[in-house]
Amino acid sequence: MVHIGVCGFPKKRELIFKSLDGAEIQETFYRLAKEEKIMRLKHEAPPGFIFTMKANQIITHCSTSPTYRRSIPPENFRKENLGFFKPTEEVRLAYQYSLRLAQLLSARALIFQCPPSFKPTEDNLRNLQTFFRKANRERPSELFFGLELRAEWPQELIKKVCKDFDLIHVVDPFQEKPLAGKIHYFRLHGRGKYSYRYSEEELRELWQEIRQLPEKDCLLFFNNTFMYQNALQMREMLLKGSK
Repeated sequence: MVHIGVCGFPKKRELIFKSLDGAEIQETFYRLAKEEKIMRLKHEAPPGFIFTMKANQIITHCSTSPTYRRSIPPENFRKENLGFFKPTEEVRLAYQYSLRLAQLLSARALIFQCPPSFKPTEDNLRNLQTFFRKANRERPSELFFGLELRAEWPQELIKKVCKDFDLIHVVDPFQEKPLAGKIHYFRLHGRGKYSYRYSEEELRELWQEIRQLPEKDCLLFFNNTFMYQNALQMREMLLKGSK
């Protein structure tokens, strides 16, 4: 089954809850959101609404990343210990925080989005493997972990890492095909730029691609300027196509 959603809340929450299947929480990537706010989201959502969540950037992004312009890590966090799944106390605490909020939200998936600078070096691979080996010990069975690699990693290596640690290979379907995972998770970032609006033809092309994939649950979340409009178009297209 295909579930259509958006990354963040480009419209009022009530409208998103009423018109779409799910939403990916973005705030948790940038800052340490309060538990009360997460619980309020969960209680406001209708039954069956799907939440996913981005893990905090302290896990994945080094302190030089421009994403930190929107937030400041705690003062006692050492900058050199941030990001790239490093085996540091800072990364461990950020993971504990992310896992806790994902559980409170009853999130379907926790997404670890890596920057383009996270390349398949020996150090990065070792840190990635060590991180997920430990993280999996605490992960509840109903929560999926998704890995979005935005640098060029060898396909066989992606398959192996995802298989070894039971990860979903998160991709933009207009850029690459998913290589692993018990569900499909697509994040549509816009073709070449965030300020992009997918055409009706492109959405039909995407629908045909989805129909040819192995049959499993599919989360299709738009993350472009016109994410809400495109999500509505896609949802209508799928509803018509399923009849």
